Amino acid sequence: MPKKLLFTEPDQPTKHTGILKAFFRTVKRYWGSRKSLFEEVHDPRNPNLITYSLNSVLFTGVLLFFCHLGSRRNIQAMLRGNGPAQDKFGALFGLAKIPHGDTLNYSCQRVQVDEVQEVICGFMEKLIRNKVLCAYRLLGVYYLVAIDGTGVITYHQRHCEHCLQKKLNNGGTLFYHPVLEAKLVTSNGFSFSLMTEFIENADLSADKQDCELKAFYRLAKRLKARFPRLPICLLLDGLFAGGPTFKIAKEYG
Repeated sequence: MPKKLLFTEPDQPTKHTGILKAFFRTVKRYWGSRKSLFEEVHDPRNPNLITYSLNSVLFTGVLLFFCHLGSRRNIQAMLRGNGPAQDKFGALFGLAKIPHGDTLNYSCQRVQVDEVQEVICGFMEKLIRNKVLCAYRLLGVYYLVAIDGTGVITYHQRHCEHCLQKKLNNGGTLFYHPVLEAKLVTSNGFSFSLMTEFIENADLSADKQDCELKAFYRLAKRLKARFPRLPICLLLDGLFAGGPTFKIAKEYG
């Protein structure tokens, strides 16, 4: 993908430009300033060694996904050396350069996951309270929430003590980190992240590994606590078609 396709000038309309303009309009209307999207997330870095604000770094992560860059290294290849991108980012955050992908990685390793999760929940709460998604409710009442597991990253050597592991046909072992995602979905194709539950071996003395079902029990409890009055219809696959799941769904309404 040539650099000119990203953050192009107004007289060179592209798919990315249209997506970003729509995103910026949405942010301004419902969530305030682009520079304050993540202001509730505590910055754990040494203030004497900071070049980029945490807001600007995390916003770079948003751009990574919005522009389908594929990997952090492409921030350097597609954004940092892109004149129009640099100029527009500078206008947003008052910075001479876009943060490097390694800076994004360093920062994300240190922020509190719960704080980032609350920011996302707050975004969704604002959309729901402003009735943006009312038209997509089932029977005019229930918000559709799809819950399913997805892979994040895999290794052929143990990454950390919390890795899940799976024996391969060739005798090797695959170490991996999946998550369970709750997405508020709409009939016109939108999928909004509502809540994430990590699937990992937190109890190192347990006989069995963590799994999607165990993660679902934790996630359902968190969803009910964070959105106690939200009418939800769960969209689940056959893995969850068991007594404990139906019991939880009934208890939580």
